Amino acid sequence: MINYTDRLAVLVHDVVSRVPALSFIDSRDVFVFAREGRSTARGAIATCHCLTLPESEPGYYFWRDRDTCQITRRSEWFVTKSPTVSLGNRPIKYLVSFALPRFCDQSLEGSRKDRYYDASKAPWLAKLDTVVHELYHIAPDLRGIRRIHGADGQSAANCHGHRFFRDVADMVACYLESGPDPATHAFLRYSFDELDRRYGGVVGVTFRTFPSFPQRYLEPLTEQPPCHADLADIRVEPLRISRTPRHYAERDLHLRQFFREASRRAGRLGAFRAA
Repeated sequence: MINYTDRLAVLVHDVVSRVPALSFIDSRDVFVFAREGRSTARGAIATCHCLTLPESEPGYYFWRDRDTCQITRRSEWFVTKSPTVSLGNRPIKYLVSFALPRFCDQSLEGSRKDRYYDASKAPWLAKLDTVVHELYHIAPDLRGIRRIHGADGQSAANCHGHRFFRDVADMVACYLESGPDPATHAFLRYSFDELDRRYGGVVGVTFRTFPSFPQRYLEPLTEQPPCHADLADIRVEPLRISRTPRHYAERDLHLRQFFREASRRAGRLGAFRAA
């Protein structure tokens, strides 16, 4: 069977080594994993998650009465934190996920990025575009998600504006013009069904908490600060704490086989590969 996330990890390494605009990325800081995503459903094709975001400022949730707009209750004070992912004793800074089989079946036609490619371009370039797209989300200071600036120098409200898609298309062209080994990206040419027939199955690395994966979480403050006077008598709701892990390592990685409408665990990952 083809390990799709392994192939993507190799491609990520090759892209950042060939595209100057992405050369600040150390591919060992990026970990590629798979999520389930049916081609017939809507949703993200791929996502980029930063694990280096600092702890948030303390805050709390509150609820208002729809009729009176008065606050009726609030949560405990909490902070938001990032989980840690360490592979081979190296902390991972970014996670990039790809939805299978949805990622394998995308095409330029009808997509928002279609206009940035010549009509004669091969449909599989949509997948290469998505890989570069997620890498472009990584901020140059490695402390968050990249902010895109408009012509006036101000941060754009929409990070997925025309400039973002144009920049990604330019980086895709830069990569291909650098003369990469065709074998590095050849797997992108096949649809999910073609891969399944060609290799006898498609597997990818997931976390043992599948379909969950490492994400920001809430942690109540040990010492709850007093609220201002108008909230002093408001009922306080205990914070609902997620049971997902706060720390992940090699033991938390599994291989999973993906099908057209489902997936199943294929075993614990014996050897991992950071991108």
